[in-house]
Amino acid sequence: MAKKISAIGVLTSGGDAPGMNAAIRAVTRKAIANGVKVKGIKKGYQGLLNEEIIDLEAKNVSDTIQRGGTILGTARCAEFRTEEGQKKGADICKKFGIDGLVVIGGDGSYRGALDLAKHGINVVGVPGTIDLDIACTEYTIGFDTAVNTAMEAIDKVRDTSSSHERCSIIEVMGRNAGYIALWCGVANGAEDILLPERYDYDEQKIINNIINNRKRGKTHHIIINAEGIGHSTSMARRIEAATGIETRATILGYMQRGGSPTCKDRFYASIMGAYAADILCAGKTNRVVGYQHGEFTDFDINEALKMQKDIPEYQYEISRILSL
Repeated sequence: MAKKISAIGVLTSGGDAPGMNAAIRAVTRKAIANGVKVKGIKKGYQGLLNEEIIDLEAKNVSDTIQRGGTILGTARCAEFRTEEGQKKGADICKKFGIDGLVVIGGDGSYRGALDLAKHGINVVGVPGTIDLDIACTEYTIGFDTAVNTAMEAIDKVRDTSSSHERCSIIEVMGRNAGYIALWCGVANGAEDILLPERYDYDEQKIINNIINNRKRGKTHHIIINAEGIGHSTSMARRIEAATGIETRATILGYMQRGGSPTCKDRFYASIMGAYAADILCAGKTNRVVGYQHGEFTDFDINEALKMQKDIPEYQYEISRILSL
């Protein structure tokens, strides 16, 4: 019989993502509704090791759902990568009476949760990353806001690119995944979309495409470049030298992490946070919350970390056809 949970901890780890606060709020209020206390852990695993742990009541998470970033903060922690650091983290959880821990973050955060689980801590992961690169789920907290922020910025760059008859290379985030680039490429009507999963590094193809489009009367050329490829500034110099067309690079950067979350990110994050609290209270552990085929569900952490994810081939082919 599973031990009754009396207190749940919640932390955010890795890169911040819009909607994390909605998840924190949902974990807190659903756990309290289940008769369980909640402890907020500041600054991720670093805050855990520093014992930066606070009591969370329903009022503490009021007026937070619309805010970007994470009210608990996040930080990198080299010490937690060591066996000593992981054991220390587990001991601190026990010291503060934390029976279960909700970790909101990406794959790296889940590996940290798994390390705590090896030392007897019940853990549940919630997918919080703008990169959409967690294989077990079709949705990750923050992606919708980030991709909409990028889309709106690219629309603005297109206006000035058209006015000056330029080629514009716009670099979007996503780490080694091309989902933000793919979605923006289609949504912004880009002429070229460069994805880490598919790019063959043949710049001559891009140069030929730019020249052919200019001959057909196109007054601008938009290239969406994924962070995992990078080097947008040097690419712009090479393309301008080869085509004679003024070419500028714009790196959108961390603006994509910020801002008030969209309705989808608020809603989905809220359901996932509540789901995480419920399965911990039900005695489940070593799980990751996910969204698959229209349903919220959960997976074993070990299985989730072994799963592979790739750009859907049909979506990629459509993006190529629509960019012609």
